[in-house]
Amino acid sequence: MTQYDVLCIGNAIVDIIARCEDDFLVENGIIKGAMNLIDAERAELLYSRMGPAIEASGGSAGNTAAGIASFGARSAYFGKVRDDHLGRIFTHDIRAQGVAFDTKPLSGETPTARSMIFVTEDGERSMNTYLGACVELGPDDVEPEKAEGAKVTYFEGYLWDPPLAKDAIRETARLAHAAGNEVAMTLSDPFCVDRYRDEFLDLMRSGTVDIVFANESELKSLYQTASFEAALDAVRRDCKLAAVTRSEQGSVIVRGADTVAVKAIEIAELVDTTGAGDLYAAGFLFGYTAGRDLPTCGNLGSLAAGLVIQQVGPRPHKNLGNAAREAGLL
Repeated sequence: MTQYDVLCIGNAIVDIIARCEDDFLVENGIIKGAMNLIDAERAELLYSRMGPAIEASGGSAGNTAAGIASFGARSAYFGKVRDDHLGRIFTHDIRAQGVAFDTKPLSGETPTARSMIFVTEDGERSMNTYLGACVELGPDDVEPEKAEGAKVTYFEGYLWDPPLAKDAIRETARLAHAAGNEVAMTLSDPFCVDRYRDEFLDLMRSGTVDIVFANESELKSLYQTASFEAALDAVRRDCKLAAVTRSEQGSVIVRGADTVAVKAIEIAELVDTTGAGDLYAAGFLFGYTAGRDLPTCGNLGSLAAGLVIQQVGPRPHKNLGNAAREAGLL
């Protein structure tokens, strides 16, 4: 018997979100649209230069876990915070959204991770992340009953930056597969893919990962090709199932010889793209673990992504289960 629908593993991060002009990014050496890893000193500098900001619990897989719970499914989360102000914010928020989160907090001086997110007028977000306590997530934090008791374990590619997390992922995947369950990952970011291309491909080809989530840029980066079709053919061979998002063009899902094209939902206004891919994965995995067909899984993903980009912040403000029922998807 599975206890959870999805177990998510990720960097437990509190997002600090502020609007800015494109000139601000240039003046401060920030790569637009990417996740820039920074040290504590630069974190303090950027924070001092930010305008009015919103603090909200984030982290890619944490957002996905919250989205899955918002649909009404059972989700759990592994991630490391320190027992400090931001750590307590993160813990409260994710539990309040219905996610089982029991990872022991870090003691010591390393603070909880934070990401300064600058949102430009076009809705694009540029993330500047200090990993802090995140890097201490390791094999000792794996809870076997959750690893064995989730239909799908989902982790973010960003976890390949802190070395201890790799061992935690591999152990969790071993436990999940031994229990007859599946493992999914998101490629996270084109720059993340550039750093770990060979390792990501090995995870897929070795069967450690069954399901892959990516956007078009990440998939092209993975296979070092300018052709979306070539990248799609390659990922079709390398993993059991892949879901690839293409912004306003929707998404494409491939499994074996099957290809499913899914439209994006119409939106009233693009406010903030933070969390779009995370919430797509939430909707897809909610449908997948409930036994829905691939078109429905994709449409649930599109719905969640479309709703989150019309608000500030990556955690859903609306109940996604109700939204899916209103849209006729449940």
